[in-house]
Parts: sequence; C-alpha cells; structure tokens
Amino acid sequence: MIIIPAIDLRAQRVVRLLQGDFAQQQTYANDPVELARTYRDQGAQWLHVVDLDGAKTGSTENLAVIERMVATGLRVQAGGGVRSRAQLDAFLKAGVERVVVGSLAVKQPQLVAQWFDEFGAERLTLALDARADAGGVFRIATAGWTELETADLESTTAAWLAKGARHFLVTDIDRDGMLGGPNVALYRSLAARFANAHLVASGGVHALADLRALRAAGAAAVVIGKALLDGRFGVPDALHQAE
Repeated sequence: MIIIPAIDLRAQRVVRLLQGDFAQQQTYANDPVELARTYRDQGAQWLHVVDLDGAKTGSTENLAVIERMVATGLRVQAGGGVRSRAQLDAFLKAGVERVVVGSLAVKQPQLVAQWFDEFGAERLTLALDARADAGGVFRIATAGWTELETADLESTTAAWLAKGARHFLVTDIDRDGMLGGPNVALYRSLAARFANAHLVASGGVHALADLRALRAAGAAAVVIGKALLDGRFGVPDALHQAE
C-alpha cells in the first residue's frame, strides 16, 4: 500500500478543513515546500496536493507553490477545481504527475472521457467524494461537497472503469478531517467488487492501526493529512505499516 502525505493549500499556506467546510479551517505554520521536503526526506515518494483556492474561486495563485513541490523530487498528485482543459494543462505544466478531477467527471463526463483518451489512465485520478444517504447508499457529492447527486458510488466507479480509468480517490466526506477512523468497510466492499481499480483511501485516518486495516481491506494507497500534521505518527511509521 502506498502512503501519500497530503498538503492542502489556501493562499499559499498549509491548511486543513473539517469535512471540506471553508468556515472550519485550521492553518498550520509549516512552509508548504519545506513540509514537502520533510515528507520526502522521511521516505515518502508521492504527495497529494489540494489547491483549495482553485477549488473555490478558480484562482491559480498556488500553482507556483505546487511547481516548487514538484521540484523536490516527489511525485505529485494534485487537483482543486479542475473545470476546464486550461486548468488541466496548468497542473500538467507545473509538473504534476496525476491531475485529480472530481465534480467534472459527473457534470461533464464526455469531456473527462476525452482527457482519458488523450492522456491515459496514469495521468488522471478520479476523486469520488461520497456521503451516505438516508438509506445508507453512498451518493457522489459535487460542487465542493455541497450537492449530492443521484449517482451512487459503486455505479459511478463501474462506469469509469469501463471508460479506462484506473486511479480512484474515494473519500467518505463524513470522515474527512475528523480523525475518527476511515470507513474500512466501504473500501473493503469496493476492493472486492472492483479488483482492477487502484483505490486510494482518504478521510479519517488517525492511528497506525487504521493503515493496517486499510491495507487488509484492499486499498492500494492512502492519503494522510491531519494525522501527520498533528504529529499523531510520522511518515516512517506509516510506511512500515504499509509494507
């Protein structure tokens, strides 16, 4: 299982949101590029970066920071409000190895399918952010997690696998930033049904035991943000659990 430290950027600073809520932001003193170097020096090979300004306003002010993160030698997976080919190209020009596409895959699937045809499955990651409805069915959330679609997580995953997608960043929104543990049962269910999907777990990791559970559940990778920032454990310990 691949360990992917996460850095969320807002106004070129390291922040974390609770369940994606901009009104519940915690700002960290870390310089984002220095933090990326620290994760690299501790053994990480990948870095997950979210441009929150891009997601909210379409701003590109964090792209220069992301480019400097790429220069550390880390393989960077990044996204944040990718709504057009121009934004996709901007991330690729900054050196991002995999661009994360979320809401657009639901809102404009034909456009995103064209990108898969052009760039291939290794250059794009589909962010499938989901929340359980009253009946317990996980529905895809879009527009910064403010809109719950009728499309469910499993059928959306199946449809995109058929279109050639491979990397799926799956977040249980209610777990994100809460340090309450990941939804292991969700990833186990997805891994059992979609053996060809490269599932990247996101949301809720707070202890090393969570990593062991996710590995056993079949997750191919896990994104870890707040637990690392708060010092609950370090990258070397996380890498050991993922072996």
